[in-house]
Amino acid sequence: MPGMEQEAADVMASRAVTRQALSVGLATSAYGISFGAVAVASGLTVWQTVALSALLFSGGSQFALAGVLGAGGSGAAAVATSSLLGVRNGLYGLQVARLLEVRGLRRLLAAHLTIDESTAVAIAQPSRAAQRRGFWVTGTAVFIGWNLTTLAGALLGDALGDPKAYGFDAAAAAAFAALLWPRLRSREAVGTAVLAGLVGAVLVPSAPPGVPVLVAALAAVVVGLVPRRDGPEADGPEADGLEADGPDTDGPEATTTGTPA
Repeated sequence: MPGMEQEAADVMASRAVTRQALSVGLATSAYGISFGAVAVASGLTVWQTVALSALLFSGGSQFALAGVLGAGGSGAAAVATSSLLGVRNGLYGLQVARLLEVRGLRRLLAAHLTIDESTAVAIAQPSRAAQRRGFWVTGTAVFIGWNLTTLAGALLGDALGDPKAYGFDAAAAAAFAALLWPRLRSREAVGTAVLAGLVGAVLVPSAPPGVPVLVAALAAVVVGLVPRRDGPEADGPEADGLEADGPDTDGPEATTTGTPA
C-alpha cells in the first residue's frame, strides 16, 4: 500500500507540473504575435522573422534587435544590444546544468531551451524529477507556441502594409515597457530603470540607434556597485528576477505572461 500511495502521489505531482508548464507556455506564446508584427514592421521579412524566433529564441533579445533595426540602427548595434540582454541566459544555464545533468546533443538542446520561463518553473519544483519535467515541458511548449505565433504575427504585419500607418513603428518601445514593468519590485530595480531611462533620454537625440541602449546598460553596473542593505529584499527569491512559485516576466526575460527571454 505505501508503494502504491507513493506512485499515485508521483503521478499527481507529474500532472501538476505538466499543467503549470503548459499554462506558462500558452500564456507566453501569445506575445509571439506582437513580436512577429514588430519584426516585420522593423524591416525584416516574414522568413527572417521566423528564423530569428527559432534560432535566437529569447524574447527580450528579439525585441531589442527589432527595435534597433526599426529605428535605423546598424546590424552591429542591433546584435550587440540583443546579445547584452541575452547574457543572463548563460547565468541561468549554470543552475539548470546542475538540475538536468545532460550530455551531448541533449545538452545543446537544453541550452537552447534555457529561458526565464523554463528555468523558473524548474527551480520551483520540490523534487529533482519534477524539476527536470518542468524544464523540458515548459521549454518545449514555449518554443513551439512562440514560433507558431511569431509566424502568425509576421504574416499579419506583412499583410497590413506600411507599419507607420498603424503605429507599429512604436510597438517595439511599447513592448519593452510592458516587459519592464513587472520587474520593478525592488529599489534596486527601480533605481536601475530610472538611471537607464535618464541616460537613454540624454543620448537618443545625438547617438546612433542602439548606442543609447548599450550605454544605458551601464546603469545596472552603477546600481550594482552601490552597497545593499541586508534584508528581505536582498535575499528573497525575487532578487535575481525569478520567483520561487513561478516565472518572472521576458524571459529567460518572465512571469507566466512574459516572453521567452
